[in-house]
Amino acid sequence: MSSLSIQHLLGLQNVPKEDIALILDSTDSFLEILERPIKKVPTLQGKTVVNLFFENSTRTRISFELAERRLSADVVNFAASSSSVKKGETLLDTARNIEAMKVDMVVMRHSAAGAGHFLSERCTSKFINAGDGAHEHPTQALLDMCTIRQKHGTLEGLNVCIIGDIAHSRVARSNIYGLLSMGANVAVCGPPSMFPYDLEKLGVRMFTDIDQALQFSDVINVLRIQLERDAGAAFPSLREYHNAFGITRRRLDALGRDITVLHPGPINRGVEIESEVADGPYSVILPQVTNGVAIRMAVLFLIGTRAE
Repeated sequence: MSSLSIQHLLGLQNVPKEDIALILDSTDSFLEILERPIKKVPTLQGKTVVNLFFENSTRTRISFELAERRLSADVVNFAASSSSVKKGETLLDTARNIEAMKVDMVVMRHSAAGAGHFLSERCTSKFINAGDGAHEHPTQALLDMCTIRQKHGTLEGLNVCIIGDIAHSRVARSNIYGLLSMGANVAVCGPPSMFPYDLEKLGVRMFTDIDQALQFSDVINVLRIQLERDAGAAFPSLREYHNAFGITRRRLDALGRDITVLHPGPINRGVEIESEVADGPYSVILPQVTNGVAIRMAVLFLIGTRAE
């Protein structure tokens, strides 16, 4: 098996297409492991991985921990709420103290964009970004691309539209970088107030009409409205957002063709997507979750066994 050219996975911006393809191709082997009666291999036996989460998480944290344990790594979970961070310890001091305990890899989520980059330049452990502010969330984008490729066989030439709160979304940025690298045609859709200021530089099409966006799309990735990041201030009400941009069964059926619906979760049902779509035949939301474990197994394996 080939090896990655990157030492850390901090984002997908500027990651070579060959590295993304290697991660996606490697995932097939790990999906097969997840189907076995005993879902464990000794690949990372003797390696220690710390999950350094400074923000709340359900799917990503559980997915990483499952992936680590199924690769037989020793796993340490860090909770900022019960750590010395509450006593004023800096991020760098926290990381260096953990590293002094001879860990091999750090999976990190932090509210500050670039936190993983900052630590990777000052520490010797290998870092995997599990989400940094509104910057990037590379493993989510990789599992999204894996799910799309399962359904369509390829990413090359597909029309993929990311719908919703683009400005606050680390998922959107990582998807844009990754999908463009793999040859997809990428668009975004939402109210202009929810587009980032630098959107034109990212090389994507922009829609402000949901029905036009759906006509363009083979695949839609529907983003959650991030109310905890004040995204609700960008439009008058959740009801009006749903009326203007919500993904409904009526809208999808009107296309008269198949379309693939993804959502990174958690879902605000009745806001960005209605339950009949989330749980219906267009949806691949639950396969995304399964693929998330396999993708993270692939990333941990490729980063953890990479020769220096």
